[in-house]
Amino acid sequence: MSDRPLEVTGVIHDIGYRGYDGPREGTRALVLSLYATGVRHAFGLGRSGRSKVLPFLLLGLGVLPAVIVVGVVTMIGLESLPVSYAAYLSQIQMLVTLFAAAQAPVLFSRDLRHRSIVLYLARPLSSTLFALTRWASLATAILVFTLTPTIILYLGGLLAGLDTGAETPVFLRSVALQVLLAAVLAGITGLISAWALRRGFAVVASIVVLIVVSGVVLIVQGIADFEGIETVGEVAGLFSPWTLHNGLAEAWEAGGRATIALTGAWPIAYLATAVVIWAVCLALLVRRFVKVGSK
Repeated sequence: MSDRPLEVTGVIHDIGYRGYDGPREGTRALVLSLYATGVRHAFGLGRSGRSKVLPFLLLGLGVLPAVIVVGVVTMIGLESLPVSYAAYLSQIQMLVTLFAAAQAPVLFSRDLRHRSIVLYLARPLSSTLFALTRWASLATAILVFTLTPTIILYLGGLLAGLDTGAETPVFLRSVALQVLLAAVLAGITGLISAWALRRGFAVVASIVVLIVVSGVVLIVQGIADFEGIETVGEVAGLFSPWTLHNGLAEAWEAGGRATIALTGAWPIAYLATAVVIWAVCLALLVRRFVKVGSK
């Protein structure tokens, strides 16, 4: 080895950057920022122009019939809406499902596929909080999607002279059921997107779970209703978020249109099933991100 001293080649240049010595916001501000960004990204805001096309196209298709209904009520002077809030939501369930299936990968798949999740978790943010915040963003976006035409129907009906005392309770019950539905849809599509990292696979899997399964359930309920086997139809309704919503909407007089009318303790069973599905999906979603964050 040479006895010559090592030459110092590194030089530090002061190029004028100033350090930050102000107040540092904590985890709460970080979560709120992540939540707001997630809601915006679900609608393509803050992203490329192409990213805005699908969510706003679906939203426009969902809102247009509500505007037409309000126009008809105003011009003809009907005493009630020709379609209830819950029934209207059931009629646009394909649009809501496509929105949830298409936008869930935006919030869940990309970070995992590109490993940008490591950058998020390098900050003082736990894997559990990250998963819960992403779920809350997606659930809020779905709720905004469903509430927009509902609010248009409600306010338009009131402006057309409909009875406020009759419309408001039905509207509020419908909103409560939409909150439950949004939570369940966000849990299901979020969990699928957290495992199927390719967006195409996640979208197809979500559509199969939410649309195909719902179609099968409706067929079973239709056959059960025709054969007079109501118990079979009531049990079948437990396997789809949409039949859970429709059954509860009709049972609680929120204007729903279910193939099988729920009797006895079945409304409680439907509510409990929806809560269990939401809780299980959320627990598995958190577990997925905790596992990824520990690597």
